Amino acid sequence: MTKSMQEPTFLVLTALADAPQHGYGIIGDVERISGGRVRLRAGTLYTALDRLQAEGLIESDHEAVVDGRLRRYYRLTDAGAGRLEVEVERMRANVTIAATRLRLRHGLAGGTA
Repeated sequence: MTKSMQEPTFLVLTALADAPQHGYGIIGDVERISGGRVRLRAGTLYTALDRLQAEGLIESDHEAVVDGRLRRYYRLTDAGAGRLEVEVERMRANVTIAATRLRLRHGLAGGTA
């Protein structure tokens, strides 16, 4: 059984799911995806990126100089996409169970007065 993923990791992998991005692009995308709930600091992000690279879930894609600064772009690997898919399915199953139980609760609550 695979251990569930921490939300910041899930959001970083999600940010990289459709296209390579550089660090600050990932930070902004994670904030947008999470509706502003998750705000990664640069140090936290780069530590996570190093870990995700070591785990084979992401890899460097290319580097570019923008406004005189070197930007390294990262992309999701096939292993990273697979791990993200597993996490999405785990979360989907949990949501289905929770929604079913809430519907039952509301049905029972509505029947008792």
